[in-house]
Amino acid sequence: ITIPGFQDLADARHWHFLFAWILAINGLLYLIYSLWSRHLQRDIWPSRADILAIPRSIIDHIKLKHPTGDAARRYNVLQKLAYLGVIVLITLMVLTGLTMSPGFDAICPWLLDLFGGRQSARSIHFLSAALIVLFVIVHLVEVVLAGPINEIRSMLNGWYRIPKEHE
Repeated sequence: ITIPGFQDLADARHWHFLFAWILAINGLLYLIYSLWSRHLQRDIWPSRADILAIPRSIIDHIKLKHPTGDAARRYNVLQKLAYLGVIVLITLMVLTGLTMSPGFDAICPWLLDLFGGRQSARSIHFLSAALIVLFVIVHLVEVVLAGPINEIRSMLNGWYRIPKEHE
């Protein structure tokens, strides 16, 4: 499948690079803002108590038991680990993508050594992409299970309403 629909892999490659730059710039801006506002340290980085709560959180997710009350306003440990994992995956996507570019070798030849060559970089790039797709699927399922109207509203405007039966 090629975009915009013609059998032209060269255009598909150009679209790939366009979206790669959008991903890279957006990710870098998010990371800078998260560090500057301390969002990463305050909300995403798991505490010792969070790490100890991993087994309980896994059991709760298997039972489809979502946090209620004030706990629903904060990320649970699995969300924190997933969001940190996505930051790592996007970083890997960008670095391995650059590693596969022969033109980038002149600027950072050490990337080839870091990833063990272009074929290894290609494999890591593909696995990272697959894991990001898996994250998106799980994320969307969780949004639907937790109540899509409230969840999407809170993503768009930051206002999360605790349902009356949970107050």
